Amino acid sequence: MNIEKFIMDQQENDEEYVFYLSGELDLSVAPQLRSALESIVNQVEKPLILNLKNLKYIDSTGIGIIISVLKIRDELNAPFTVREIPAPIKRLFDLTGISEFLKENTENQA
Repeated sequence: MNIEKFIMDQQENDEEYVFYLSGELDLSVAPQLRSALESIVNQVEKPLILNLKNLKYIDSTGIGIIISVLKIRDELNAPFTVREIPAPIKRLFDLTGISEFLKENTENQA
């Protein structure tokens, strides 16, 4: 079994906070993502973006983190976007019903 190591690249610029997630997001690495998001999720001055372009796998724990961020950002009336969702993960989001709550930015960033 080929397991792709979870990598999180956190970037901030004048416009937004972006988390680039790659590899496999599961129970074993969820605390790492959760703690990184904790420091930013309540900062409402910039949009928070998760870029999933290189994410190969997500389990229910990872989905749970996205849902909790979604709820917090919604309560704060702060922008939250999920970008570049790979087809298999998009299908999982569709099946679990999370897709309808995610604002997906499909524009190509130049």
